[in-house]
Amino acid sequence: MWLGVVTIFPDLVKASFKEGVVGRAIERGDISLETINPRDYPLNSYGSVDDRPFGGGPGMVMAAEPLAACVQAARETVRPHTLKTALLSPQGTLFSQSLATELSQLDALLLVAGRYEGVDERFITNYVDLEISIGDYVLSGGELAASVVVDVIGRYVEGTVNNPESIECESFTDDLLDCPQYTRPRVFEGLEVPEVLLSGDHGAVEHWRHQQRIEKTWTRRPDLLVQRVNRETETTELRNCMLNAQPASLETVEEESCAKQQNN
Repeated sequence: MWLGVVTIFPDLVKASFKEGVVGRAIERGDISLETINPRDYPLNSYGSVDDRPFGGGPGMVMAAEPLAACVQAARETVRPHTLKTALLSPQGTLFSQSLATELSQLDALLLVAGRYEGVDERFITNYVDLEISIGDYVLSGGELAASVVVDVIGRYVEGTVNNPESIECESFTDDLLDCPQYTRPRVFEGLEVPEVLLSGDHGAVEHWRHQQRIEKTWTRRPDLLVQRVNRETETTELRNCMLNAQPASLETVEEESCAKQQNN
């Protein structure tokens, strides 16, 4: 998979992948990660890539021309019809595991890391396929957000993670958080490993882990269960979780979810 990042600070992105499984996948060539610097396509001899906003206001706005030139450069690197361009933006779609899975199926993805007060809207109109936000907060720039997206997507590229099962069973898969994990020793400061994990009964272990995932999701992220509550196979376990640990009524969760979708 080809991943590109448009950034005026390429070293910030590269530093994120000097270690770890995604970094090793890049070294092996399983993932091709390139940075494209708008300063290579400046507005003037001073190397400017931004300008004052029309209509006044604080800060500077990244100009459309240098960013457009970066996209054109990416199109010359990969097959243009396979390239999708995403802008990291607080106004974007909230990044999620499901979106990461979808994006990992692409042949080529270009991420644009904004700076300052944002980017010229005309660049977004003509060159951006989607906008992505990693959360409801503001960073000093889009490089950290781009690195998060690269890391999450990169884990889905074949060969990045040695054991594919570790991806299938982790948090947010099937809208559930991960189950508790334990290793040696069997007793730590008076806390024992659950007996079922020592039983050797694989069926019982899987059932326990699945139940733990549902319980943890219900107590910590009940909003994730809205999408699952009507599935017959989950009904009994879900209802048991609601009785044992009830942070909010399901109706409240559904109302909050609907209100959030309407506000977006």
